[in-house]
Amino acid sequence: MAKVIVVGGGAAGLVAAWRAASLGHQVRLLEANGRLGVKLRISGGGKCNITHDGSPRSLLEAFSKSQARFLRPSLLAFDNQAVLELLHREGVETYSRDNGRIFPADRPGSAGAVVAAFEMLVRRAGVDVHTGARVTALRGQSPRLDGLVLDGAPIAGEVFILATGGASYPETGTRGEVLGWLRGLGVPVRPWFPALAPIPLQRPRPAWEGVSLRDGELRLTAGPEGRRLSAFRGDVVFTKAGISGPAALELSQATEQARREGAAWLSYASILQPAETVDAAVLEEQRANPRLLAATWLQRHLPERLVAPLLQEAGLERTLMLKDLPKAGRKALVALVTALPLGEPQPVPLARGEVAAGGVDLAAVDPRTMALRGWENLRVCGELLDVDGPVGGYNLQAAFSTGFAAGSI
Repeated sequence: MAKVIVVGGGAAGLVAAWRAASLGHQVRLLEANGRLGVKLRISGGGKCNITHDGSPRSLLEAFSKSQARFLRPSLLAFDNQAVLELLHREGVETYSRDNGRIFPADRPGSAGAVVAAFEMLVRRAGVDVHTGARVTALRGQSPRLDGLVLDGAPIAGEVFILATGGASYPETGTRGEVLGWLRGLGVPVRPWFPALAPIPLQRPRPAWEGVSLRDGELRLTAGPEGRRLSAFRGDVVFTKAGISGPAALELSQATEQARREGAAWLSYASILQPAETVDAAVLEEQRANPRLLAATWLQRHLPERLVAPLLQEAGLERTLMLKDLPKAGRKALVALVTALPLGEPQPVPLARGEVAAGGVDLAAVDPRTMALRGWENLRVCGELLDVDGPVGGYNLQAAFSTGFAAGSI
């Protein structure tokens, strides 16, 4: 029986502690916050998007090839169905939305019920849980970690599992400082980088806050007329500072990379057909329905709240009929639905991402055990790893699976 120290009481740490204790080890769980699962409680907009449905293969396909290859052993050992069966046994009812995202049953405190279930599993397995316990340093050198520093005092153990999270949402305790400690021990790491974060814009539209662009495509180009760098089909929601929503979150990492490289421009296509095709359709509409207002046509494709200000910006009167629309005006109308300019981004905030890209280099970790290569008693799991999947429960599943692997001692 080994004395196992797990640092971090989030998704990965809870599963790692439960798994190790279930295998008969003496486990101590250290959580810096005053309660367990703080970030787990706010995932999925506070409703806790537990995982995503589908086969393990379909889950892995959501990650980059290198990340999928790394995650495969742990996901096959502890997949989404295993997570759900565990929760169901603890009385947590779940359901799957049309988009495949799995949530606890809608009721007050649903996210808290998920955390409570994991906490019950951990305590029932005999884990010694300590909250308000912030580790401040690691002690030792390869091949063995000697211990940790907790409140200025050394803490010894035989196996150490780090599940401290990334660098997003620092108010939840995930400050990312552990990455620096590991770098100091010679562990290969990749710097934290914003991912799945809202995108601030150079020209925000605070008056549009809460308005959504739906069923279209957010596009990233190298400048207004530059080559396309990336795109994502999904909704965008305007915020006071810029944009959020699924498409913005998915493109945030690529947007920040392009911005740092010197040229980034965002636009939204509500109609995915080429501008020439849409222009021909407007010409046909002019002939078939000449007295139709340009504003009415635009409202078919964009939220009503945006129609008046966008027409004004395009230099078009709200009372303008299609029959009176000049060629330049028609082109401007078409551009609003095929490439609505959102403009240049400001720096994407690392702290506001649902996850942070970067972390421990996957090449430095055994994917079957989460053990750091060259270390006999040090394992890492969860968001501390350089894994960042899309929105939809994928990242929590990765945390559960890697936590299970790390605790399988």
